[in-house]
Amino acid sequence: MKAALLTDIKEFKIDQVADPMLSSDTDVLINVGVVGVCGSDVHYYERGRIGDQIVEYPFTIGHEFAGTVEQTGKNVTRVKPGDRVAVDPAISCGKCDQCLAGRPHTCRNIRFLGCPGQSSGSLSDHIVMPEESCFPLPENLSLDEGALSEPLSIGLYAVKQSGLEKDMNIGILGYGPIGMSVYLTAKAYGAGNTYVTDKLDPRLEIARQAGATQTGNPDEEDVAQKFNEAESSQLDVVFECCGEQDALDNAVDLVKPGGKILIVGIPATDTWSFDQSKGRRKEITFINVRRQNGTVQETLDLMAAGKIQAGSMVTHRYSLDQTPEAFDLVSNYRDGVMKAMIDVE
Repeated sequence: MKAALLTDIKEFKIDQVADPMLSSDTDVLINVGVVGVCGSDVHYYERGRIGDQIVEYPFTIGHEFAGTVEQTGKNVTRVKPGDRVAVDPAISCGKCDQCLAGRPHTCRNIRFLGCPGQSSGSLSDHIVMPEESCFPLPENLSLDEGALSEPLSIGLYAVKQSGLEKDMNIGILGYGPIGMSVYLTAKAYGAGNTYVTDKLDPRLEIARQAGATQTGNPDEEDVAQKFNEAESSQLDVVFECCGEQDALDNAVDLVKPGGKILIVGIPATDTWSFDQSKGRRKEITFINVRRQNGTVQETLDLMAAGKIQAGSMVTHRYSLDQTPEAFDLVSNYRDGVMKAMIDVE
């Protein structure tokens, strides 16, 4: 089969690799339809690593995808050949202390698609996944929406972890695909006034069109002062969605005493810092968000019901052979890109 192989920093090769085979009676062979380019994929593309997860070349990345079931193991009952499916890219062991405690997303033996040392990614014609990772797509959702359910389920998990209640005022710092996913799910959960930052003006325009209360570019203005003037009691919850130190600094200034900061973005550096005096005096709660935990089906249900409409997130399309161009576009934030989708099928 054909696959896009990362062969070095910022280098891809489109090549033939061995076809995947069912190895378990609960395995599902999927004909990959579309793959979304994620920010974590771009980390591997630009730096060859995220933290201690270091790429050994050649390697296939990609994990946001949807496709059509081609073959199933004899014990599979959840899906059948011909079904369109969204896919949870995390494969947990189901046996460790974390899995048994209801935390499969922090499984001690987790294998995640496109993660070095764990599992090859989805930028290929076919892939084999366990049955429990496959979620049948409602008839009114497209393959694009199936792939988008992956970042959206992270947004939903972050919102649920925040304890968001109706009409709470929130901040979203960084309005890339994850920031947009948080925004859309928070609104579905009844968030009140919503303040959004990004360093790219086209993304701020998307946020305004989606109904953000106020937006700001931290490279051009003091967003903390601007938002605090608009919301004198400050914000109940702030979501850091871009992995930037200055965004975390802004979050500390924006959140109210007793408020929560959700750290969703993946930073390029190995450490965070914050003003401990402000953190202590405000008694801020910091919550790290690790992917998602049990929110894929709810995300699909919300999308099918029209409560989350994410189609506008996809701004660019490429073929599998054009994977290098897609990653170059996303890496350099060119042409107002929000989400680049790669058509594999």
